[in-house]
Amino acid sequence: MQLYSFFNSSTSYRVRIALALKGLPYDYLPVNIRKGQHHEAEYVEGINPSATVPALVDGDFRLGQSLAIIDYLDARHPVPRLIPLETELRARVLELTSVVSCDMHPVNNLRILRYLEDVLKVTPEQKSAWYRHWIDEGMAAVERLLARHGRGRWCFGDAPTLADVALVPQVANALRMGCDLEKFERAMAVYTHASVHPAFAQAAPGRQPDFTA
Repeated sequence: MQLYSFFNSSTSYRVRIALALKGLPYDYLPVNIRKGQHHEAEYVEGINPSATVPALVDGDFRLGQSLAIIDYLDARHPVPRLIPLETELRARVLELTSVVSCDMHPVNNLRILRYLEDVLKVTPEQKSAWYRHWIDEGMAAVERLLARHGRGRWCFGDAPTLADVALVPQVANALRMGCDLEKFERAMAVYTHASVHPAFAQAAPGRQPDFTA
């Protein structure tokens, strides 16, 4: 398998965690989204029509979008399973994952922040306020879900699920952007626990071949 990835992309980070948890080898192919390489015709036409990272190539099969990729990996390599089969647990995992992937990440990713700066001409202070606002709202929702339904050292039990795979990169990016997350105690406990897990550590941005400070 080949993974088209950018070290600081939280969606790429999700897929790297999933691949590491499943022990699946892959070739890492960097796509520098800061330089716009994801918009180059060769990548868009040949690899990922969405013009985003990540993208997975498995033989003749090519797939973009991190959650679709992880669902594909779960179907092809179900041990360990990240999207549970049990109905209620599956629903809880997808509920929390959706808060991260639908409510938080889309409004704070690189292309949105650049649009705010380059087109709407917001100040750096306004951009930071935007970022912190959506992180705070999303993390508050995550914390309430974990307080009501969470259990164990991971989000939902004693083994990582898609919820943890989504949450950890989002927390890492929020911390990198200077957000204060201390009040989200349950979420930060999961993040701290995950950070020392070998698969999560292996997938971290600083461990990737295209990492730059």
